[in-house]
Amino acid sequence: MNVQGDGAWYVVHTQINNEAKAARNLAQQGFEVYLPHYLKRRSHARKIEWVAAPLFPRYVFVRINMATQRWRSIQSTVGVCYLVANGQDPTPVAQDVLMLLKSREDERGFIKVEHRPRFSLGEKVRVLAGAFADSFGLFDGLSDRNRVAVLLDFLGRKVRVSLDAEAVATA
Repeated sequence: MNVQGDGAWYVVHTQINNEAKAARNLAQQGFEVYLPHYLKRRSHARKIEWVAAPLFPRYVFVRINMATQRWRSIQSTVGVCYLVANGQDPTPVAQDVLMLLKSREDERGFIKVEHRPRFSLGEKVRVLAGAFADSFGLFDGLSDRNRVAVLLDFLGRKVRVSLDAEAVATA
């Protein structure tokens, strides 16, 4: 995808879980489409996997040359709800927004999303799931990717445990 070229970039609001279908149908009509993805962590039945997910659920970017393309056909494209507009005119997206997104893609085309801790060092947290569910402790940093270290009171002393980040919330 070339961010610079003929036409401006616009945003299309898609039907639920139909970003890829809308992008495919828009591309078949001759529009250049950009659907940014990131790797999302999904856990189910004790199995953890990383799956591609839209960075902006229900939205895709489409380049339109208003002078040469019949852009009103976008409104009736399968998978599309509507073209984001201000009144009757579609609202263009600043080109630097797309350049920033493209610059954050890795070699496989996924947007790199920063995983920052949601907690401050020493902040009181509560364990939501697992063997220590409903226990309270103190946030003690990151142990590795998507895991946090928590100091729990266990048998009268502080014990450092590594837990899944989704299993911990502020107290």
